[in-house]
Amino acid sequence: MLPRHRQPRRDPRQPPTTADQSGPQEPAPHYADGPFPPQVVSTEARPNTEAVGRLRQHLRETLGTELPARVDTLQRRTGTPVNTDARRELARAILDEAVLAHSESELMADRALVGREAEQRVIGEVINELFGMAGLQPLLDDPAVETINANRFDRVFVQYADGRRAHVAPIASSNEELTDLVRMLASRASSQERRFDYGSPAVNLQLPGGERLFAAMGVTAGGVTSLSIRRHGYLTVTLPQLRARGTLDPGLEQFLRSLVKARKNTLVTGGTGVGKTTLLRALASEMDPMERVVTIEDAFELGLQRDPSIHADVTAFQAREPNVEGEGAISQAELVRWGLRMSPDRVIVGEIRGPEVIPMCNAMSQGNDGSMATLHASSSRIAFTRLASYAAQGAERLPLEATNLLVASAVHFVVHLARAADRTTRVVSSIREVVGVDGPQVISNEVYRPGADRRARPVAGALRTDTLDDLVDVGFDPGVLAEPEGWWPR
Repeated sequence: MLPRHRQPRRDPRQPPTTADQSGPQEPAPHYADGPFPPQVVSTEARPNTEAVGRLRQHLRETLGTELPARVDTLQRRTGTPVNTDARRELARAILDEAVLAHSESELMADRALVGREAEQRVIGEVINELFGMAGLQPLLDDPAVETINANRFDRVFVQYADGRRAHVAPIASSNEELTDLVRMLASRASSQERRFDYGSPAVNLQLPGGERLFAAMGVTAGGVTSLSIRRHGYLTVTLPQLRARGTLDPGLEQFLRSLVKARKNTLVTGGTGVGKTTLLRALASEMDPMERVVTIEDAFELGLQRDPSIHADVTAFQAREPNVEGEGAISQAELVRWGLRMSPDRVIVGEIRGPEVIPMCNAMSQGNDGSMATLHASSSRIAFTRLASYAAQGAERLPLEATNLLVASAVHFVVHLARAADRTTRVVSSIREVVGVDGPQVISNEVYRPGADRRARPVAGALRTDTLDDLVDVGFDPGVLAEPEGWWPR
């Protein structure tokens, strides 16, 4: 027999063998509901919360201590950097060993053991905390999930791409764990760490996969942490791809492409989650790859720099929140002013939501033709009212007539997105051409208006002759506007 200290380690969750029984007896497993396994309800159905918490804490501490050392050892041995897959394998091996050691420790302390299924779930969660999104990871791994809304850690609802909604499993074991998860994600957020605490109870950021996360704490019912995640179907997208998805018809595709080529300033409007950012990406894909583009966003989302073959020259700005002392904030309005000093061919604002409307309109009317922005609005007509209300928040305090004059001289077209009559398909519903201003009114012509199914149809003769000539110069076929029912598949 081997000396005691060289005996192979036995998994304490397995029944003892005959050889084991000949030596000193280990304490019998003590289950959460008593000294014997329950016959009707298993421990897997009702895992001991405290036991799971102790296991999770032990695994986190062990992984945090041992993984850096093992990675360093492996790098020295191989002489090459350790990639993510190799780090995952090391982490899995460390955690498997840590589970066995923890189970032995729990037995010696006469504590309840965690069952095999719960162990594997905790191991997966700890690995996802380090390499992924912890309890959010399974939902983010599902390509059919489009929106995740967590009213609290255990009240989680998802919306699928086909419009279905479902109540799903909790994404954390407690409110504290969900709060820690959001803080971890905020600490990793793009170019700057974002605070998430009672002094800064809301955070808006982009996840590594391109998803948009907004979370709040303290100001919710019960003070719990709530979050919402929106996923973009396409991080890079083109107008032909949107036509294939049913967002455009062939006529709209040609018309929108001509707006970009003719350098018309365009505002994309619509409700929440209707595809404004996706359409903005598709419009930007029609630009010359060598055009210099400056983007301004509240949180990085557009990602035009992802593919240099589409956009080779991009500077992306993100607004900054104030620090603990309440200083250091940089607004989108200020970033637009900065962007104009960087010799852009076009300026793109991810979303106008405040006083940045004034510098943005200045950018559009001072030689940066072909610039774009998005705006929350329920219709193409109401977009002008929204712009005026945002302008009133600016330091300039322009009167309504001056604001409308600025908007009319800056914005050439408003493209509105909506959901089709089937409530699932996102479609271009309306396009307006801005033609002038009359006191408190911005005058516009609806050159595409929604049909009964909410899909946009051309309005014959609505487009001004000068504008039509500009579009024809870049290859637009005027016959596209002559079909009153548009070119949607029938």
